[in-house]
Amino acid sequence: MVRDHCLCLHVQRAARVLARRFDDALRPFGLTNGQFSLLMSLNRPEPPPMGPVASLLAMDRTTLTAALKPLERQGLLDVKKDPSDGRGRILVLTDKGRSLLARAVPVWQSTHKEIESQAPAIDWDLLRATLHSIS
Repeated sequence: MVRDHCLCLHVQRAARVLARRFDDALRPFGLTNGQFSLLMSLNRPEPPPMGPVASLLAMDRTTLTAALKPLERQGLLDVKKDPSDGRGRILVLTDKGRSLLARAVPVWQSTHKEIESQAPAIDWDLLRATLHSIS
């Protein structure tokens, strides 16, 4: 019964398959799909504080801090003091990070198109909206 009805099991299986697919696509850029998502979450006009980024990525702050370290070591982002709150930190996408994303985004887009073309019966926009509503 669980094998056939468990939403969690099926969402996890689908997530793992998709994660491997995007990991493979993003490997030439030295990124995992999670790192790509993290960097994309910083790609905005004003550098965000850690809290909203953790929330967007459904991570706790400790997990986010650990995920930031390798990207910071590679020079793709900087963690700086929040000028509006000296106790907080903001996450700044560096020029190197922006350049890497500019090269990776077209591959991310083409990977999406490939996946979607392999299952044309799926209403992909509805699926995204449904997943968004439960996350």
